[in-house]
Amino acid sequence: MSHRYRTIWLSDVHLGTSGCQAGFLLDFLKHNDADTLYLVGDIIDGWQLKKSWYWKQAHNDVVQKVLRKARKGTQVVYVPGNHDEAARQYAGLDFGGIAIRSEAEHRTADGKRLLIIHGDEFDGVIQHVKWLAYVGDSLYTLILGLNRHYNWLRHKLGRPYWSLSQYLKHKVKNAVNFISDFEHILAAEARRRGFDGVICGHIHKPEVKDIDGIVYGNCGDWVESLSALVEHHDGRLEVVYWTQLAAHAADMQSQPATRPAAADTLAPQAAQQETAPCAS
Repeated sequence: MSHRYRTIWLSDVHLGTSGCQAGFLLDFLKHNDADTLYLVGDIIDGWQLKKSWYWKQAHNDVVQKVLRKARKGTQVVYVPGNHDEAARQYAGLDFGGIAIRSEAEHRTADGKRLLIIHGDEFDGVIQHVKWLAYVGDSLYTLILGLNRHYNWLRHKLGRPYWSLSQYLKHKVKNAVNFISDFEHILAAEARRRGFDGVICGHIHKPEVKDIDGIVYGNCGDWVESLSALVEHHDGRLEVVYWTQLAAHAADMQSQPATRPAAADTLAPQAAQQETAPCAS
């Protein structure tokens, strides 16, 4: 189930919080490689770590895995966000093979110029009413805690992961309107600066779409959607959801054991009839 892409974008991992799905991310990093890996902000959650220390072994393993990829030749670019804004003071420097940049530019295999930016710079609440952002973050953390317990119960019942917090967010009209406005503002900024598109994070809404001729891509997150944005070797962009990919791979691995038994039930003549159209 391992795969190599031209580029992988990850954002909003929120290491240092109980809501971070570090185990899923570590599994993703083990099975997916790329020539370039972009970390598009909120990788470590400094806001929560200031309140209380939370750092499991899996969180450390994710950091070590990224550093190992950098040592093995992956170009790693880190664009800090608002939750890890302390790293912005080091923009322009490289540490451990990881380039820290306030923003970045990426050119796809088919020639598109993409602006890489976290996106909080275009969030009015973050920029002008930061205390409200802290309140919202606390409420969001509470919802993620409920989400974690809810999925623990689903796991015990043999059900797959499902994000309660993401479902609630996308059902609230104001949240839906905010997401739409954010996407169009980012696309307009990319156009104003002469880019063909923009890749961002911040709002935890994975997406790849065209907005008035501008490519808009959002990496998603690793607390709700467990998603990444990838570029295939032909330049095509795609959102991948790790829980779905892992489930599909498990299904594919289980199929060969059943196929021979099914094939054995076919008479030779019937098998020739089945394959004849393909041969022509």
